[in-house]
Amino acid sequence: MIVELPDTNTTAISKELIKVRDSGGAFTSGRVLTLLVCTNEGEPTEAAIEAANEASREHPCRVIVVARADRSGPSRLDAEIRVGGDAGASEVVVLHLFGDLVDHGKSVVIPFMLPDTPVVTWWPGHAPANPAADPIGQLGKRRITDSTKATDVAATLAQSLATYAPGDSDIAWSRITVWRALLTSALDQPPHSPITEVEVQGPADTAAVELLAGWLHSALGVPVTRSVGSFQVTASRDSGPLVLCVGMGNQAIISIPGKPDGKVALPDRELRSCLAEELRRLDPDETYHLALQGISGLTRAEDKIHS
Repeated sequence: MIVELPDTNTTAISKELIKVRDSGGAFTSGRVLTLLVCTNEGEPTEAAIEAANEASREHPCRVIVVARADRSGPSRLDAEIRVGGDAGASEVVVLHLFGDLVDHGKSVVIPFMLPDTPVVTWWPGHAPANPAADPIGQLGKRRITDSTKATDVAATLAQSLATYAPGDSDIAWSRITVWRALLTSALDQPPHSPITEVEVQGPADTAAVELLAGWLHSALGVPVTRSVGSFQVTASRDSGPLVLCVGMGNQAIISIPGKPDGKVALPDRELRSCLAEELRRLDPDETYHLALQGISGLTRAEDKIHS
């Protein structure tokens, strides 16, 4: 069910929420958090709502969408309340801000936040330069950005490191959770000879690959080279290299000297799965911070050629 409230105010929206709840359309007692979704004009707001709805089946929440629209006209607030089949296991309040109201999103969302529940802020599109200092970001115990579609990945990740605050995270980081688990498991298997260096190969300007390489550099404390090509991680050691790559049918292939190749089905992670993973933990992700720090210490393949 979708209730539309054009040219409205926060008081009218609050009254309608109570009416919907009293009629049995929504129940706030089971909500475990408030998810604030911030989008700008032209960004895929509906896709973000769909992902939040799916993630809410694991984490029942109230989703408040701050959709910044045209700021050139008069100030206006249009709203939608979505419950039932249009809201997954959540209840969704969509706030379309126009005019000067675009710059006052924090004041607009506060009346709809659930009391005594943690708050997570998510920017599925363009994020502020400093999420922790952003007015809506300040409301969140956890702040999730998404660098997967950044036009300048290097600058975006460098900015994320410069402004990092406990609670910051990135959808690009959760996209490689399975890769990190596979590598950790493979490195725990014999032979246990030390890793001497690592090469991480993958498409250029890909945030997930950059974070994976940075994580390996920080975690292993060895030289890590970032090169461009199809995805492959090669960990060199005296007993022979450990190689993780992608084979036919989107399978992960793990090669260890003296053992048959291991194959693991590896479907692409959808946005809803990554978001659900991010919502599972509300404490600071220190490993993500280490991955950001490790990026600056990477050796670029082109640098080795010219040296």
